[in-house]
Amino acid sequence: MFRFLLVASAFIACAYGASQSDAYATGRSDSDIQPDGSYRFSYDTSNGIAAQEQGVGGYSTSGGFSYYSPEGQLIQTSYVADENGFQPQGAHLPTPPPTPVAILKALEYIRTHPQYEEPAQGQQFIRRQPQVVRKPFFG
Repeated sequence: MFRFLLVASAFIACAYGASQSDAYATGRSDSDIQPDGSYRFSYDTSNGIAAQEQGVGGYSTSGGFSYYSPEGQLIQTSYVADENGFQPQGAHLPTPPPTPVAILKALEYIRTHPQYEEPAQGQQFIRRQPQVVRKPFFG
């Protein structure tokens, strides 16, 4: 009886593993790395995931990826990464609310009026000690 359970368990594990590996099979894969540090790669999988990227190692990168959400919607994202940071773009990404008009007016006021430095508090109470000039004893 134990042998039967062992064989049945092994069979079920193999069947489960085979069904899982089919979900992530790579359909297409391509990559190219150049001696100057530039590169590019792309791949597609059988479950709808796709990605591509090109760039110069350590300096700039651009690319994109796409996949299907659990609801079945295609999600596409493109991006650039350079000296200005990572900048993704996609219809599914949240956007910040518009800046309120009062804040825009305040920022404009600050920009158009030069700043001045106020004296630090407590400086008006500092007394300087008079310097005593001492004459040499022999002379």
